[in-house]
Amino acid sequence: MKTNPNDLTTVLVTDCGSTTTKALLFERREDRWHQTFRGEAPTTVEEPTADVTIGAVNAFTEVQELSGRAIVKEGESPFVVTEGDPSQGIDLYLSTSSAGGGLQMLVAGVVRNITTESAERAALGAGAIVMESVSADDGREDYERIEKIRHIKPDIVLVTGGVDGGATSHVVEMAEILVAASPRPRFGDTLKLPVIYAGNAEAADEVTQILSKKAQVVVVPNVRPTLERENLGPAREAIHEFFLSHVMSHSPGYGKLMSWSPVAIMPTPAAVGDVVQMYAKQTGQNVLCVDIGGATTDVFSVFVDRAGTHAFNRTVSANLGMSYSVANVLVEAGVANIARWLPFELGETELRDRLRNKMIRPTSIPQTVEDLWLEQAVCREALRLSLDHHRSLAIGLEGKREKGIADVFKQSSERYELVDLMKLDVAIGSGGVLSHAPSRMQAALMLVEGFGLQGVTQLAVDSIFMMPHLGVLASVHPQAAQEVFENDCLIYLGTSVVPLYPAKRQVQGELATVFLNDSALGSVIAGAVMRLPTPCAGKATLRVVPSHSFVDVGGGPGKPVEREVILGECGVVCDGRNRPVVLPEPRAVAQRNVFSNLGLMSEEPDV
Repeated sequence: MKTNPNDLTTVLVTDCGSTTTKALLFERREDRWHQTFRGEAPTTVEEPTADVTIGAVNAFTEVQELSGRAIVKEGESPFVVTEGDPSQGIDLYLSTSSAGGGLQMLVAGVVRNITTESAERAALGAGAIVMESVSADDGREDYERIEKIRHIKPDIVLVTGGVDGGATSHVVEMAEILVAASPRPRFGDTLKLPVIYAGNAEAADEVTQILSKKAQVVVVPNVRPTLERENLGPAREAIHEFFLSHVMSHSPGYGKLMSWSPVAIMPTPAAVGDVVQMYAKQTGQNVLCVDIGGATTDVFSVFVDRAGTHAFNRTVSANLGMSYSVANVLVEAGVANIARWLPFELGETELRDRLRNKMIRPTSIPQTVEDLWLEQAVCREALRLSLDHHRSLAIGLEGKREKGIADVFKQSSERYELVDLMKLDVAIGSGGVLSHAPSRMQAALMLVEGFGLQGVTQLAVDSIFMMPHLGVLASVHPQAAQEVFENDCLIYLGTSVVPLYPAKRQVQGELATVFLNDSALGSVIAGAVMRLPTPCAGKATLRVVPSHSFVDVGGGPGKPVEREVILGECGVVCDGRNRPVVLPEPRAVAQRNVFSNLGLMSEEPDV
């Protein structure tokens, strides 16, 4: 198959998910690259088939039937390769995967808020789910750590600890605990567990000697060489190599799937992260992206840190989702927090029963408008909780400076949150509940309320969840991925304007005035949520001017903000509720008013 970008005209890409394998066809036309046809089929990684390629071929076949292009054939490779007739066959096949639970890891370090946290960021950035984090200061006894580790079956273990040149005793003890626990890999029971050591270089030889008894060890540079600096790249590369050589090659059917493509299979979250980074780099914007699924919620962010570089972070909330994990959202958020987003009264018992039914029947879809609103209320809380988790790990570090004795006890002063919603330029939503919402305004409101957006923020959704496909396509043909992402993938909904002001201020009436291309569009009213209509396409200059010296719309109290925005069908969504949102009682009536103002009450149950 061809891998030279100049030779490519037709590329087939699959994302093998936990439940569904999605195949997309990308074609180069006279004007640009396009996403043309889509097929999907149940993933077949589990018994009785236990061969991921069967589901993949079923998805290929649907694309073939819809496109009329010959794609599938009999033989070792299932593809018709384009030769002579450009209307038949494909030039290249690529794939991402999160089937079988994706990449699952255990991380171990010495200090929870330093090396272990850096290890988590390295693993999450590589597309992994962190099953457990163990550190010397986590408050557990050794036997408790051993007991916990023993019952985990990770794909890969990442061991860190200590800065380069520092003490070695604690990281050596952590290696000994790992050997005592002797965890078994999830796949390939006859093989040694893959372990990556990315800690104090002074301890590398001793740690390797200890771990080699039970594991296959690879040593890479320290993820935290100094207190003030992280170096996550080498550990992420090692994770990806182990993912291919150990996890993928021993998963049911993946050896065959890997042989079909000249390009390595990517973990689905890593592919999405690559697209988010590509978009942030090309636009120079701060970006927040969420992929909310049935079992997990992934959050990706790129923010400019204090050193002026674009810092990428990814977190996965493995217990927050819209179907399999919906009961966990209920437990963590509570009934009251979910019910506050409903425009109708719903008793606690009935709310719990409805969500339990969703967990029992995870593939069901809402049958009534009330069920839809309840699902979207759960989405808001899943977004809120997953963003809280993300912000706790998306941490920046101050640059290197001279330290005195007093500074040793002020390590927390070196850490700062990277995610600043007032500086956020674009919020992107992906996943069924957002991408396939019956109206775009529903998706916009879920992003605004769930993330608790502030200031001026562009809103967008992934049209059919093609970001994983574009991530792996970008590894071969970045221009094609960019063209499809901007034209076929990303749907701009509009812009949200959310002014903030001190809680002690009792404000009524106008908070700010919104101008579009120097013409007054309307006002943001305290306590109200409304839509200011705009043209549905094109670019414009949006200017927001605070009405009071203490109102902040993103530029500081009393200062106006001007942004170049891409218009969408939702126009400008103005939210005059201060943050955090406190809904007046009765909450159902307050939320009903919000829905009415935004045109979302076409089918109204009685309050």
